[in-house]
Amino acid sequence: MVYEGNDRLTDRDATRTSLSAAMTSARTAATAAALTTLGVAAASWVVALRQMNGMDMGVATELGSFAFFVALWVSMMAAMMLPGAVPAVSRFVRVDGRLLAAPLFAGSYLAVWTIVGLVVYALHQPHGTFVAGVLTVAAGVYELTPLKRGFWRRCRESVRPGFEFGIYCVGSSIGLMVMLLALGVVSIAWMGVVAAVVLVQKLLPPRAFIDAPFAVAIVVTGTLVAVAPSSIPGLTNTM
Repeated sequence: MVYEGNDRLTDRDATRTSLSAAMTSARTAATAAALTTLGVAAASWVVALRQMNGMDMGVATELGSFAFFVALWVSMMAAMMLPGAVPAVSRFVRVDGRLLAAPLFAGSYLAVWTIVGLVVYALHQPHGTFVAGVLTVAAGVYELTPLKRGFWRRCRESVRPGFEFGIYCVGSSIGLMVMLLALGVVSIAWMGVVAAVVLVQKLLPPRAFIDAPFAVAIVVTGTLVAVAPSSIPGLTNTM
């Protein structure tokens, strides 16, 4: 009986050791995935800024050829969206336990944004400041809707595949993307502003005392773009 008891203790110790090793391995993989994702995002910023150099013509910006725009759009989305996706990537890898899960998650996440880019290329037309202002006001109003808040919460909940995560995050960030497209799709300044806001919204839960002033600021910006475009640097009044 003594030996049997010792065998049971040994089995339990072995199980605990195995679980501890698995958890440590999962944490290590999650940390590596987070650092790799941030590294890819940083490299994407360098690529995107080089591609965008000299292209910004404000609201009258042309998108260029299809191949060029897709390459630019993917680098922009990787630069802007991957930093905010780091917690989701880490959670997914921690549950999956494999570092390979990180590129699969990030790739499917970026695939969703690539589809958005294809829609943008099909629909985008150079426009005037009045249209840009109206779209920006609409983007600000969207920030206060229950639909936006619902997508925002879903974007932060539990562990989900990269494609599903991407769909919810598109719904959460679509207003900001409309603002970017309206004010200058290849504007480095507006890209930086939108990227910062997306990062904050990915990391912080919805809070009315933050969301409302931010939405109002977007609406005010849109109003100024429509009625006093000269007050906003970088816009080109073509219509």
